[in-house]
Amino acid sequence: MLSQQSRYALKALIHLASRNPEKPHPTAEIASACNVPRKFLEAILLDLKVAGLVHSTRGKLGGYSLARSPQSITFGDVIRVTDGPLALLHCASKKFYRRCLDCPDEQACQLRAIMIEARDKLSAVLDNRSLADAMNGGAGGILDDQTAPLET
Repeated sequence: MLSQQSRYALKALIHLASRNPEKPHPTAEIASACNVPRKFLEAILLDLKVAGLVHSTRGKLGGYSLARSPQSITFGDVIRVTDGPLALLHCASKKFYRRCLDCPDEQACQLRAIMIEARDKLSAVLDNRSLADAMNGGAGGILDDQTAPLET
């Protein structure tokens, strides 16, 4: 499930992308516009800065701006920063691979094979949807707090 941290990060980045992306926007403005708690947003923006997705500018006219174009920042990029790997198991992750300690034969493990397939399908969507897509209505309302819950 997408964490609240990821939702807030995506909302903040889409806000920056939909304004003048090169101009610094104060944290308070972003928090207010996105209905996100300011202190929580500050921590999220710091993580995004360390990951190279935003720049920060100090001073009276300072704030945060996108470090890359909205077309080049994908949902997958953001979620990996805020939530970690897309894969459900470390042994199925491309970027955060770690062998499972309880698995005697990784190559024969059916659980791993299915989790790799799931990772690939999720990655195919998230790594091909950008902030620019979301600005153009391509996010399908997933960031909207009013979205109806999915039936499971």
